[in-house]
Amino acid sequence: MEIAGKVFIVTGGASGLGEGTARMLAANGGKVVIADMQAEKGEAIAKEIGGTFVKCDVSNEADGQAVVAKAVSVGKLMGLVNCAGIAPAEKTVGKNGPHSLAVYTKTIMVNLVGTFNMIRLAADAMCKNEPESTGERGVLISTASVAAYDGQIGQAAYSATKGGVVGMTLPIARDLARNGIRNMTIAPGIFGTPMMFGMPKEV
Repeated sequence: MEIAGKVFIVTGGASGLGEGTARMLAANGGKVVIADMQAEKGEAIAKEIGGTFVKCDVSNEADGQAVVAKAVSVGKLMGLVNCAGIAPAEKTVGKNGPHSLAVYTKTIMVNLVGTFNMIRLAADAMCKNEPESTGERGVLISTASVAAYDGQIGQAAYSATKGGVVGMTLPIARDLARNGIRNMTIAPGIFGTPMMFGMPKEV
């Protein structure tokens, strides 16, 4: 896909992998819409790269709809890169008792439900695109993790969400193939991001 002139949504684009992705897309001529909860940083990055910022809780339907609507208003939405996520570290049973169910649920909502929410909304908009000469209407890229396959101590919630992202990748790809929309997932290892620096040393 030619990046130049196309619109791309990057969730979690205010830091880490998302920020790097947003900068790369902009450097190659893409029109970037950053969707993140970190308004101050997100707006600053968007201004720097000539993009657009929308404050967004990816697990919230109305927020996701607002991001997609903004992207479509900018131009032809051809890409979604899901980088938004949280990684709370908590053992199944710790010194203070069992794993917080609220923390587990929130992790599922952000990392798994949020990823699917943005996929379904962006894909719906892409289905309305006039196909490229290749027949393509868009591409969806989500972020899993090596933790989906080799989770460590304190990663029960995080690994569950990333395993879920991996699990839904193929059926979504099959759902959307006839529409000319590709769906894929990457599974990065450990590298220096604010999320990683917030993890305990044993993780």
